[in-house]
Amino acid sequence: MGTRVAVIGAGSWGTAVAAIAASRTPTALWARRPELAADIAIRHCNTAYLPDVRLPPSLAGTCSLEEAVVDADVVVMGVPSHGFRDILTSAAPFLGAGVPVLSLAKGVEQQTLKRMTEVVVDVVPGRPTGVLTGPNLAKEIVAGQPAASVVATTDEALSSELQQLLSTEVFRVYTNPDVVGCEVAGALKNVMAIASGMADGMGFGDNTRAALITRGLAELTRLGVALGGQPMTFSGLAGMGDLVATCISRQSRNRHVGEQLGKGRTIEEITAEMNMVAEGVKTSRAVVDLADRVGVEMPIAEQVVAVLYEGRKAAEVIPALMRREAKPELHGLG
Repeated sequence: MGTRVAVIGAGSWGTAVAAIAASRTPTALWARRPELAADIAIRHCNTAYLPDVRLPPSLAGTCSLEEAVVDADVVVMGVPSHGFRDILTSAAPFLGAGVPVLSLAKGVEQQTLKRMTEVVVDVVPGRPTGVLTGPNLAKEIVAGQPAASVVATTDEALSSELQQLLSTEVFRVYTNPDVVGCEVAGALKNVMAIASGMADGMGFGDNTRAALITRGLAELTRLGVALGGQPMTFSGLAGMGDLVATCISRQSRNRHVGEQLGKGRTIEEITAEMNMVAEGVKTSRAVVDLADRVGVEMPIAEQVVAVLYEGRKAAEVIPALMRREAKPELHGLG
């Protein structure tokens, strides 16, 4: 593998990954806003998303996609799913032949119901692609707290190279060839985190949260396996690990959205106050549509969509789920 990395998207997680890469190799971080790119390049900080973090002086900030991508040996896409295709399309003319494209996004494209690696194939065919995913809260990563992640590609040699590039003494990266399972788990766990947050906002306790997380894992597994993922993926870091972190952490944007919904606020009020995207809000409907396409039952995700888009109140979600027909616990787990 070459020596230059381009990270596209200077949100909290894109910045964290860029900081990790910059500790190993020359790295450029693209920010849409010139003032944020200047902060990264000159003051070595991301004032918008990680204001208390000192970034490596070796990390270059730029607002030019051409400058970021043109000589890159690896391109990491750290932009949300709803803007992924457009930004990659803008970067495509500067992307070298055969350069791997690694996705950090945890969502499904709303119009096409495609995963991000499928979008990469659409926009820049012929490039190796994969995903980095897991229980990775950006503030903890940049603070140097121990954490683990998964890099999933179908190319064993590329997985190994990315693993070495992104691993540090406190950030352990595992490999997994199950790209489909890792991407589905990453997208759907955000929807489950909204449901978990709703329960928190309504004042329910740990029993309710545990039930939602466990049944949420069943939904992740059903959909992922139906789409071609491997069952074991959902019991690992990309599945259960990320699901637990996102459903319980006060740092989770998706759990926060759910909590505020559970307190009776509207989604418009909540998102108007946020400076970062909660992927589950936009992904939820696409995930349910995808499940309908393959005939998979997704009761929790369906209730989240009903609250976000169909005018249902969060206070109705748990009662609606509890009134469902009782079934064997392992029904439909694959």
